[in-house]
Amino acid sequence: MSGLNLDDFVDLIERPDGGVRRDAEERRARLALPPGALGRLDELGEWLAAAQQRVPVEPIERPRVVLFAGDHGVAELGVSARPAGTAHRLVRAVLDGESPVAVLARRFDVPLRVVDMSLDCDPDDLPKEVTRHRVRRGSGRLDIEDALTLEEAEQAFRAGMAIADEEADGGTDLLVLGDLSVGGTTAAGTLVAALCGTDASQVTGRGGAGIDDLAWMRKCAAIRDGLRRARPVLGDQLQLLATCGGADLAAMTGFLLQSAVRRTPVILDGVVSAACALVAQRVAFRAPDWWLAGHSSGEPAQEKALDRIALDPLLDHGVTVGEGTGALLALPLVRAAAALAAELPERTDPAGDEGAGAAAAPATDDIT
Repeated sequence: MSGLNLDDFVDLIERPDGGVRRDAEERRARLALPPGALGRLDELGEWLAAAQQRVPVEPIERPRVVLFAGDHGVAELGVSARPAGTAHRLVRAVLDGESPVAVLARRFDVPLRVVDMSLDCDPDDLPKEVTRHRVRRGSGRLDIEDALTLEEAEQAFRAGMAIADEEADGGTDLLVLGDLSVGGTTAAGTLVAALCGTDASQVTGRGGAGIDDLAWMRKCAAIRDGLRRARPVLGDQLQLLATCGGADLAAMTGFLLQSAVRRTPVILDGVVSAACALVAQRVAFRAPDWWLAGHSSGEPAQEKALDRIALDPLLDHGVTVGEGTGALLALPLVRAAAALAAELPERTDPAGDEGAGAAAAPATDDIT
C-alpha cells in the first residue's frame, strides 16, 4: 500500500490566474500592432503573464533542461533501434556535450540537468549528482512483469517531485522536460493506449532512432501484452506507472505535477513526456494548464496524448531525435513571446483611430 495520496494534487494545483490573463489581453489590445499580427506569440505571452501573475510579463531569464534517464526491460525484445541497456551511452553523450540537446543548450546558454532513475550500468560510471536519485538498475519487462514494485514507483514519483521543488526553489522560471531512455517509447505507448482506450497498433511508432517493420511488429506486440496488464489497474495511476511505466516515467509524472503545484511552466518534448502528462492529467485535471507541447515528434501516441489533454504543439519540424531536443527548440519561441509582451510599447494616442473616424463624419453630414 502506497503512502502517497495522489488526490491531494487536485486541491494543490490551481490554474494560471485568469484575471491576470484578461489584463494581459487588454494590454495587448492597447499595443500599436493590430490584433493577430503576432499570431500565436500573443497567446503565449498572455499564458506566461497568467502563470507569472504579472502584467507586463517578465522575460524568461532562468530556464532549465531536465532529462530523466532509464533503461526498460522491454527493450530486450528488440523493440528499439538501440541495444537494450544502453541508455547510459545517451547520458554520456549529453554529459560530454556531444548530443543535439547538449549542443543546443550550450548555444542557448541554458543549464542542463540529467537524472538517472533506472539506468542499466554501474552507478560509479556516472557523476554522483546524476545517479543520486536512482531507484533500480533497469525497469522490468512490462509485457510479462511489472516494470516496478509499487514502493519503487512511489520512490521514483517522489524523486520527480523533489527535483521540481529544487528547481522552483532555485529560481528556475521555465522547465524543458525530456527523457534519455531505451525502450521508453514502448512504455509510453502502452500508457497512452491504456488511458485512451485504443488498440496497440494505433499508438506504435518508430521511436526516436527509427525501427524497421519487424521491430515495429515486435513493439506493437509488446504494447498489446502490456495493455492486458495495464487495463485492470487504470483506476490507480501510481500502480499503472508501476505496472507498465518505469522509474523514469514515474519520476517525470511526479515532476510534472509538482511543477504545477509550484506554478512553474514546463515545455514537453516527445511521446514519453506526453504520456507522463496524460497520466498526470488523470491525477489532477488542472495540471495541463501549466504545460506547453514543444513540438510534434510524429509519434502516434504523442498525437493521441496531446489531443486528449488539449495541447497544440508549438513546432513541427520533423525532429525525431528525442532527448528534449524538440522541446528545447521551442524555447526561443516562448522567450520571444515573453520579450514582445514585456517590451512592445502601448499606443501613445489610444483614441487616434477614433479621432480619424470623427474627422470624417462632417463630410458625410455635408453631403446629406
